[in-house]
Amino acid sequence: MDRDVVTEKLESLRRCIKRIEDKRPESLELFVDDLDIQDIIVLNLTRAIQTCVDIGAHLIANSEAKPPATMGETFDILATVGVIDTATALKMKKAVGFRNLAVHGYGKINFSIVYSIITEQIEDFQQFARFITTALNDKE
Repeated sequence: MDRDVVTEKLESLRRCIKRIEDKRPESLELFVDDLDIQDIIVLNLTRAIQTCVDIGAHLIANSEAKPPATMGETFDILATVGVIDTATALKMKKAVGFRNLAVHGYGKINFSIVYSIITEQIEDFQQFARFITTALNDKE
């Protein structure tokens, strides 16, 4: 595993989370009324999710585990090999579902759900980063 690659991706994840936190409006109503903030938040949220997938794929590629068939499966494999717990794997798989909706336009984005993610579930990304940091430190 290239530790520098993972460390760089963790920093990118941190920047995305910080940008979301810095731009997060105080209410759902303010969020729904501000198209620019919606764009900034959704872009950084999808980047954060993709970065987590990329980190997971990098770790899996340097292990004995079978490569994931889907983005969501990345997190199942990370849980199976003990890098993250199953609760975090489930949360990250749900995040991938949101990412697919946002990136591919499978349907209209529900900004109430986005607001819930950025106010109540942003910690999931921080928890993922802590698990990855622990895994990196365990490899030393």
